[in-house]
Parts: sequence; C-alpha cells; structure tokens
Amino acid sequence: MIKNTRLLYKFEKNQLKVESLSYPEALKIFEALWQEANTLGVLPSKDPMEGIEIKIKITKILKSCLRNS
Repeated sequence: MIKNTRLLYKFEKNQLKVESLSYPEALKIFEALWQEANTLGVLPSKDPMEGIEIKIKITKILKSCLRNS
C-alpha cells in the first residue's frame, strides 16, 4: 500500500523526465510485448467475453466502496 502519495508523484514525475521515450521507441516496445504475448498464446483472446462475470462483480464491489468513502 502506498502511504506517501506525494513522494510517489514526485518519483513518477522525475522518472518521466529521466526515462522519456519517443513515440517510435515506445511503439517498438509495444510491438515486442504484443509479439511475445502472441507467441505465448495469451493474445488475442479466443473469447473476449471470458471472465466478464467476474469483472462485473469486481466493478460493482469497487463502485460500492467508492460510494461509501
């Protein structure tokens, strides 16, 4: 759990300055990750609706937590 969000925000902002990628560099990384997922058989999903019931339940729970806070 993150306790000091300001410190995290400062760290993320600094990392973006230090490790900024150009669009072509980011695209190369994305394409490599996509290819790896295809090779592993993870993407594309054979049934995109698989597990939707669980996702709906989790969404309802999270929304109820937000309303109560």
